Amino acid sequence: MKNIEDIMAMAQNVQAELEKAQANLDTIEVEGQSGGGLVKVRASAKGRILGVEIDPSLLQPSEKGMVEDLVAAAFNDARAKADAASSTEMSKLTSGMPLPPGFKLPF
Repeated sequence: MKNIEDIMAMAQNVQAELEKAQANLDTIEVEGQSGGGLVKVRASAKGRILGVEIDPSLLQPSEKGMVEDLVAAAFNDARAKADAASSTEMSKLTSGMPLPPGFKLPF
């Protein structure tokens, strides 16, 4: 029965490490941009939006449609970077674990 106890202890350690890694993701900041930097979105690697910056030159009623497109593009860029940062952090955690090929942790 020693093996089951070892497995349970290892599972508890993995769960604690995963929780710590998830909390750490909210401290990693990424920045998405569009329009050559005219619109910027800051987000955590967990996907929480921290801020939006719009260049004042875009704040004209005639530019409304373009600004909306640029904001959406910047959000998507930030989301992609947040996903990449999250994946990098999680791979650090799982690099020493003997996981089967194709196995993904629940994130």
